[in-house]
Amino acid sequence: MIRLLIADDEDLLRSALAALLALEDDLTVVAEASTSADAVRLAREHSPDIAVLDLEMPPTDGLRAAEEIRAAHLPTLIVMVTRHARPAVLRRALSAGVRGFVPKTTPAARLAEIIRDIAAGRRYVDPEIAASALTEDDCPLSDRELEVLRAARTGASVAEIATQVHLAPGTVRNYLSAAMSKLGAPTRHAAAHHAWQQGWI
Repeated sequence: MIRLLIADDEDLLRSALAALLALEDDLTVVAEASTSADAVRLAREHSPDIAVLDLEMPPTDGLRAAEEIRAAHLPTLIVMVTRHARPAVLRRALSAGVRGFVPKTTPAARLAEIIRDIAAGRRYVDPEIAASALTEDDCPLSDRELEVLRAARTGASVAEIATQVHLAPGTVRNYLSAAMSKLGAPTRHAAAHHAWQQGWI
């Protein structure tokens, strides 16, 4: 029996997916989570064989949860499910040890097959996501610009970002302004969201 943790902040989708996967003879859902923090906590509690994580979950995201589960040295393998399948996100997911990467349009029966393959030691990456990863444009932002955008994504003020990244507020403003200009974003929050969607932060 393959023991599963299902994590998605959309209750209806999570419940439906858990119910459909539980219909399979060899799969059992041992826990459900609606946040990335709960996903990590429940993974530690239940040590499931596979965690099926939604990429876009508060308060951080599914990738951060995957990194924390991996850092806890659990035997849990990760399948990432996403609505926005950006190539850079795929690269981050693979470097975080994610074994499966599938779009939310994947039928439950197909997801069950993918889960079995991953439990047997294989990997699965959606072919369209893999193909687009080969043709993706490089990130136009510098490491420092990415760093301040990562901090800005939490809604932090310029002063809070400055403290977090150990820079002067004026320097933070300059990096944010440069990033906004490069991305054509009207606000730092829009720039941070765009960078996150692209998988750069």
